[in-house]
Amino acid sequence: MNDSKQLRMTVYTSLFVALIAIGAFIAIPIGPVPIVLQNMFVLLAAIILGPVWGLSCVAVYLLIGLAGLPVFSAGGSGIGKLFGPTGGYLLGYLPCVFVTAIISKGLGKKMSSDIIAMVIGSLIVYAAGVPWLKAVTAMTFEKALTVGMIPFLPGDVLKIIAAAFIARTLRPVIKL
Repeated sequence: MNDSKQLRMTVYTSLFVALIAIGAFIAIPIGPVPIVLQNMFVLLAAIILGPVWGLSCVAVYLLIGLAGLPVFSAGGSGIGKLFGPTGGYLLGYLPCVFVTAIISKGLGKKMSSDIIAMVIGSLIVYAAGVPWLKAVTAMTFEKALTVGMIPFLPGDVLKIIAAAFIARTLRPVIKL
């Protein structure tokens, strides 16, 4: 990778770290897991940046949150946030971004393949987050599904559609 592309990817990655952090601040508290926009930006980072840079982006986001910068939902930070009710969702962003990027790239970076990739990525986040929520709060699995996944599905559909349109618009402009 030449220096120009390396610099451009670093800038885009930094931009997505900032967008994910901003997305965490746009939150609607509805229980132990708030409705946030950060997952939309994680998915968008995956399909725009690809697997390596997307994974780097989410890793940097999590590291700066662990280091104490208030980038998690409700301005939270620190290791306590990762061990709290939303920790599984946050950690689920790592495999989500990687798998979403691989699927999007493998299927040709078309809108339909992006949507498929983002649906699978979202399921990965839930697969990590719901059992974690159950374990941390001592809820039944059914209760964890009821408060940690089901209310978020309609919003996730809207976020995935929005991210697919944003990606379709951005790809020709940024030319990665």
